[in-house]
Amino acid sequence: MSKLDHFIGGMTWGWTGVRGTWGNDEARQSMARMVERLNVNWTAITFAAMQAHPQATNIAYQEAPTVTDAEVRSMITEAKRHGLKVCLKPVVNCTDGTWRAHINFFDNDVPCEPKWSEWFASYTAFMLHYAAIAEEMGCEMLCIGCEMVQTDRRESEWRALIKKIRAVYSGIVTYNCDKYQESHVQWWDAVDVISSSGYYPINDWDQQLDRIEAVVKKHGKPFFFMEAGCPSREGSDHLPNDWGLPGDPDESVQRRYFETMFDRCNARDWVGGFMLWDWPALLYAEHAASGNDDYCMFGKEAEAVVRSYYTLKTAEREKSNT
Repeated sequence: MSKLDHFIGGMTWGWTGVRGTWGNDEARQSMARMVERLNVNWTAITFAAMQAHPQATNIAYQEAPTVTDAEVRSMITEAKRHGLKVCLKPVVNCTDGTWRAHINFFDNDVPCEPKWSEWFASYTAFMLHYAAIAEEMGCEMLCIGCEMVQTDRRESEWRALIKKIRAVYSGIVTYNCDKYQESHVQWWDAVDVISSSGYYPINDWDQQLDRIEAVVKKHGKPFFFMEAGCPSREGSDHLPNDWGLPGDPDESVQRRYFETMFDRCNARDWVGGFMLWDWPALLYAEHAASGNDDYCMFGKEAEAVVRSYYTLKTAEREKSNT
């Protein structure tokens, strides 16, 4: 596959990237455990920069709580030390708690109202800053946006941004569209790899993979899931994108979800891998794993499932390339 010649057995690391939590012993230990426990060959080093609300037009990427450039560089270096390929994934979030998918403005400019042009100017500066760091540090991939559903229709702005990114960054460029949105992005031809968030109900994988496959074939691009996962919580296998779903901790729910997801995706040779969600910079104590109901699988039943699958797929791809 063009620009993606091996299986991505990856894990998202470090979310949300809070200043002062990277580049220290705890963060380095977290990454070491991720490599040891899961046998990953990729990581998405992921952090958020903030805008005040969904109609704000200034992204304060150099301010707290966003991690510093030194922290970003330190964890890229640490990942490389472990032999991992790195996707740098800067993400914009809203301080007021609104999900970034709702960042939106009038299609046509109105005087005295916030404008797409103003927002994209700030977003471009934000992304070019980290594209330069990704190039400097030798990151193999750059994710230029995450689940920004209302922005997806702004095709000309995204194409202009990608052109500017390619002037400073020479690696693989991808965009992480949201679940169910794969067929709505009209500018997939401008990126190197199509990626999306795979938070699909446990009993709906085949139907969703059929739908995504049509998109992948239409554009002739490599594909992988830039995010995928399930909280270890009762009921989360049927609504894995809801991190606040009520329910008691249950490791078996997460384990069954990963077993099913890997089984169904394994039957589709166009699925190039996963960057699972997620592994924090500061891990909970392993003895407390059974009481943790979040996405991280450290110390839980799903940990062995991920390690086994990643080991198998990495070996298969290496064999096919020899």
